[in-house]
Amino acid sequence: MARFRESPFDFLREVSLHVSGIGWRAYDDVVGQPIFYPGFTDNMKGMVLSNAILQKKTQELAEARLKAEERAGLLAPTDTGYSERRARRRAILETSLQEVTEKMADDMICRFESKAFIRTAFYVCTQLLTKAYHQGIHVSSEEVLRLRSVAERAAEKKQSIIFLPCHKSHVDYVSLQLICYRLGLALPVVVAGDNLNFPFVGQFLQHAGAMWIRRSFGEDVLYSTLVQSYIDTILRNGYNFECFIEGGRSRIGKLLGPKFGILSFILDSVLSGRTEDAIMCPVSTQYDKVIETESYISELLGQPKPKENLQDFLSASSVLSLQLGRVDVRFHEPWSLRDFIIQQRARFSKVQPPVTDKSVTERTRLLRTLGYKILSDINSVSVIMPTALIGTVLLTLRGRGVGKAELDRRVNWLTERVRARGGRVAHFSGAPTSTIVDRGLEVLGPSLVGKIEGLAEDTYYAVDRFQLSFYRNMTIHLFVSEALVSAAMYTRVKQGGGPDNQRISYAMLVDQVSFLSQLFRGEFIFPTEGLMINLDKTLHALERDHVIRINRREDGPVGPNVISSVEISHHERLCGRENFDFYCFLIWPFIEASWLGAVSLMGLSPPIGQNNEVWLDLKRVQEHAQLLGKTLYHQGDLSYFEAVNRETLKNAYNFFEEEGIIIVSKTKSSRPSQTMRLAPQWCPPRDGATGHILPQGRLWDFTEMIAKSRREGKNRRDGATVSTRVLTLSDKVGQELFVAATVPRSQPPEGDYQRRRARRKAIQTRPRL
Repeated sequence: MARFRESPFDFLREVSLHVSGIGWRAYDDVVGQPIFYPGFTDNMKGMVLSNAILQKKTQELAEARLKAEERAGLLAPTDTGYSERRARRRAILETSLQEVTEKMADDMICRFESKAFIRTAFYVCTQLLTKAYHQGIHVSSEEVLRLRSVAERAAEKKQSIIFLPCHKSHVDYVSLQLICYRLGLALPVVVAGDNLNFPFVGQFLQHAGAMWIRRSFGEDVLYSTLVQSYIDTILRNGYNFECFIEGGRSRIGKLLGPKFGILSFILDSVLSGRTEDAIMCPVSTQYDKVIETESYISELLGQPKPKENLQDFLSASSVLSLQLGRVDVRFHEPWSLRDFIIQQRARFSKVQPPVTDKSVTERTRLLRTLGYKILSDINSVSVIMPTALIGTVLLTLRGRGVGKAELDRRVNWLTERVRARGGRVAHFSGAPTSTIVDRGLEVLGPSLVGKIEGLAEDTYYAVDRFQLSFYRNMTIHLFVSEALVSAAMYTRVKQGGGPDNQRISYAMLVDQVSFLSQLFRGEFIFPTEGLMINLDKTLHALERDHVIRINRREDGPVGPNVISSVEISHHERLCGRENFDFYCFLIWPFIEASWLGAVSLMGLSPPIGQNNEVWLDLKRVQEHAQLLGKTLYHQGDLSYFEAVNRETLKNAYNFFEEEGIIIVSKTKSSRPSQTMRLAPQWCPPRDGATGHILPQGRLWDFTEMIAKSRREGKNRRDGATVSTRVLTLSDKVGQELFVAATVPRSQPPEGDYQRRRARRKAIQTRPRL
């Protein structure tokens, strides 16, 4: 309406061009395989259902059912006419399975049918998106021209382009579809969770390219085979495809670890030869401000995720009155999946020892390497937005607030550091730093960054540190190595005293950096050169920046110029240790979260007189760890409230499972559940007289190893605080879990009953044999 009031003639002309489909708006002669024609859905469905692997799976399931019926006595080989009865029964079973498969395919397959629909959808979505993100969608002209060129070559070879974006918001797939439309590329089929498939919105998204899949396949082999068949059909016929490597949306700002579900289907399609090749295109989508951050915070603090519905979807229109800045979409240079497989196989043959089960091991290694390469490529093209720079500066400074001049100076320093690390900063046509900071502050708004006026200088401070950490985490991938080195050095710096007392030997530094790197291997994406090469590069980079001083031994046993120790440089001490502290502030919230996870495990030691065979619900254990963390934060034993967020704690527990600290039992079902208990060798002992947990054993030593790099604060210098009061709190929380696990509830809460009833109803309506 604002555009109409400003220039009604231009507004009506633009609408008429979209309605009539003039020029690029017609969406004719797209680069790629033909889509948006009547009969597209039926044609695709026919190819999917006739796929050989789906037909074979249907026959296998029918045969398995026949054998089960024979074992149950429903079919006996001694009966008269057994062969004919068996053949008829087999035909009935196969027909029933095909009907079930057809119903699942109808729910799953996207419906590229109407060109008029997609023209209208493009116009409406563009107007809504550019209303909320008033500075528009920004791309690199060089990258989109390269993408179009690659798409033209792929179309000639009938190869698919697989777009692999990061996932921070529902806006991710909308912005990518708009860009493909505007470039004249065939729109990709987008993998989407069926939680978004609710009335009206689900149908709209399905006609715009959504491929609905269940959040969990469980043991439904027919469904997983149907997904494989659909992906095979898409890739074999050269249709573009899009899936999110992280699975769900990142609620903490940085990339999540790779999810290998859909990626494994893609890899199997090429490995098996059913598809000759596919073009992989990692994509980074960054925002000045993410619409959903407020809901993310409530979820991270333990609130259950609300089920998507039309009412909430429509209420999101309130964001249209906001001015959220801009969206920045960057495309990595596309690469061949077939070439990647060939290169990795050659590398495996050189560096990996021979293995017995070669095919399984090779596939697993290929899949993991592929997942982390995609994440690394996304990081390499990511753009750091002004809001991320401001959030990072505000959360890495000591003190209550910062003056505007100092804020501008630190943002300028961080911008230079980002570029020095090979990162990219959003382009603002040469605008001065002060102007860029003002724009960023305006987008973040007073609910995130407060301003105190009436002082000698305007002073800014973080109002909501938890939510602001989302934007800080957008920069951390660039400085992980420096942060780990600084946190390792802090084990000595925190002891105080003069520079000589704070110097750390090279051997101790290597040990602590190695420990922290292992601790966060599932949290961050590290360079692939290996620990010692990465450490050497990082130390020399910090030395060049005058942050640290490296002391070398001229007459060492290994040779001259061997590093003997590392310390904070004199130059860094003169500037108030601001750069060293910056790196520490980046990593400290994650160290706190891991420490909290380890402390929560201390309370899971079985009570005296009870063996270690009680299994605890893993979800409830993590919820109680959050409760413990909130208590410790408000009592001053935890510095960062972000440490209690659900995602970081979940990553810590994943590490504990990989290391064998906890044993996790998983159930395969449509709604999988997990239980856990401490591994016997990791159980801390208890005092035989009082029953209190003793600060001894492997788990205590592991917790103390993490604590070495924690930030000093209230009650930290007294180690007895942790060994007594913190352990007592952890034990108290843990005992509640044991009571809940050993004492059955006589009557489930009303909320549990309603959820189970809704779940049963959903299962009953699901197509099945």
